[in-house]
Order: sequence, then C-alpha cells, then structure tokens
Amino acid sequence: MATSPTPIGQIVSPNSALSPTADTEGPELPKPVLVLWWTFTVAWAMIIFLLSTHSFGSDYTQSYLARFLAAVHLQLPLSTLHFLNVGVRKLAHLSEYALFALFLYGPPERSRVLWKPRRAIFSVVGAALYSLTDEYHQIFVAGRGASLWDCGLDTLGATLAMLLPFSGHQLRLMRKTRTAP
Repeated sequence: MATSPTPIGQIVSPNSALSPTADTEGPELPKPVLVLWWTFTVAWAMIIFLLSTHSFGSDYTQSYLARFLAAVHLQLPLSTLHFLNVGVRKLAHLSEYALFALFLYGPPERSRVLWKPRRAIFSVVGAALYSLTDEYHQIFVAGRGASLWDCGLDTLGATLAMLLPFSGHQLRLMRKTRTAP
C-alpha cells in the first residue's frame, strides 16, 4: 500500500504512519533520565581513569587475587597466579570498555533497545579514542605503561558490547516477521 506524500505545511508527528521513522523512533526521553544517563557515563569514564593509576597496578590486583584464593583455600604456584592475574586484568579491559561503549550508545528508547548503526560506530570509536588517551595517561604513571594491546582489547570489548543492541534489534525483527500476516 503506497502512502500519499505529506501536504506542504502539514505537521507529521514522529508516531504517525506518514513518518519514515515511525517504527524505529520513540518519544524523547525525559530530560532527567538523559542527564542521569550521561552522568553515569562520565562517572564510568572517571572510574576507568582511576583504575589506570598506580593504585591499581598489576602488583595490587595480584595481591588481592592471592588473598581471594587463600580465602577459598586455594594455593597456586607463583607462575600460575601471575598468569591468572594477567587474564583477570585483560578481562577487566574487555568488560570496562564494553560497559563504557554501552553508556556511550545511550539509553534505550521506548523501553527496548533499538539498533542504530551510526550510534554504534560512534560508541566504538569513542571508547577506542578514550582507551588511547587512557593508555597515554599511563605513560606518566609510575609503575604503569602504555600498551596498544590493551587498546585493542578495549576496542574489542566495545565492539562486542554492540552485539547487545544489535541482537535486540534482530530479535524484534524476527518476532515482527512471525506475527506479520
């Protein structure tokens, strides 16, 4: 069924059938929700910055990992503990930047996650750029060093995080095609 063009001067609401984005765009979120969302985003960026200080270096995390393992009555050789510590730290890179990318992607609209490719690209690129600045910062921190490998892990985490809104969109499309007459 073809729709007729909108007459000149007629106002088209975002929810009307004439709107090209009627199916994908929701009503604007209340300003307090947006302010809260971006406050959490900035707070998370500050936490990432804090985690890249001397206080959270490899020795620190290995010490806490050893204490945790001792508390659950596990003893590991030092080489195994070191290997486990490196794995935990790399997993932390993936997860902290995955969450950061989801924050950059923005809040879900209409109580569901919508796939917006441009926004996803912005989120991954934004997280990658922040990762580069974070690694640059570590050049000046005693006991820390910059690593492009870590930037790669951070970007991978951000990219993997975009699978969440994309998967939500794909599931919605599959449900829609099943219920369509």
